[in-house]
Amino acid sequence: MKKTGCLLLGVALSIACQAQEASSVFNFLKQPASAHATALGGPAISPIEDDASLVFLNPALSSAVSGNTINLNFMTYMQGSKSGSAAFFREAGTRGTWGAMAQFCNYGKITETNEEGVESGSVASLDMALSGVYSYLFNDYWVGGVTGKFIYSGLAGYQSIGLAVDLGLNYYNEATDFSLSAVASNVGGQVKAYNDHFERIPFDLAIGFSKGMNHAPIRVTVTMNDLTRWNYKYYYNPEGKEKFSTLLLNHFSLGIDILPSESFYLSAGYNFRRATEMKEAGKSHGAGLSFGGGLTLQRFKLGVAYAQYHVSTPTLVFNVSYQL
Repeated sequence: MKKTGCLLLGVALSIACQAQEASSVFNFLKQPASAHATALGGPAISPIEDDASLVFLNPALSSAVSGNTINLNFMTYMQGSKSGSAAFFREAGTRGTWGAMAQFCNYGKITETNEEGVESGSVASLDMALSGVYSYLFNDYWVGGVTGKFIYSGLAGYQSIGLAVDLGLNYYNEATDFSLSAVASNVGGQVKAYNDHFERIPFDLAIGFSKGMNHAPIRVTVTMNDLTRWNYKYYYNPEGKEKFSTLLLNHFSLGIDILPSESFYLSAGYNFRRATEMKEAGKSHGAGLSFGGGLTLQRFKLGVAYAQYHVSTPTLVFNVSYQL
């Protein structure tokens, strides 16, 4: 187990050494698929639930998903944009779980213009990713998982293709209701680029934990992500650099679950980075805050969440899962 943890950490650190502020492609991979994670502030990688949508954030969490579960997700975004995903999971022996996932983002019709700004029609666009997932239970506490991704982006007749993996590790102690996770996501790159101009894909390194209270139906989730980038330009103001405490906070998201019963939950969260970005844009509108809830029955699960990822419009995320 120690060797496995060191291997995952070594891979993550080797990629971290290459991190930079350069622009990235395939950014639709960062759009939320899980309503529960969205309600908890966004990149929640540690809640242990029978929730297939959480696997889009951490492949190790697939070990908690019931076999033969099908999952459908949908997100409302800016006008004309549609984003959705689907997943299926099945047990592989007594310790393994495998799954297949798909994501898409359609931005609608985009107006095509020439150099003088004269409209000449419209162009279509589509982003999608097809993934395979496998997780393995090393012992009663530790699970490792990997997601392999084939990524495609098409715009106005041009295509870009990428390959990537997510590496996830989770520790869970059921007796204390404590979960700790680490994830290196989107480790890979383009194999075909628009006009042969290669760009980085949105790599992320995150750690997080979830802890249930002993005498109250409450669970707290804390996540720290984007750990390879600490000098975003929008973290600075014209009068000088922001305080280190501000830089640090912008890597955190906090969430809380209220669990009055096994079949129902309410969640709320706060994402410090999102609040900072909206503040810089001049229209915060409560950005950074998120809310949601869900219903969990024997075979059917439903989740919904509200958050604001853009100053122009709020975002709603819907999840539906059914165990066949």
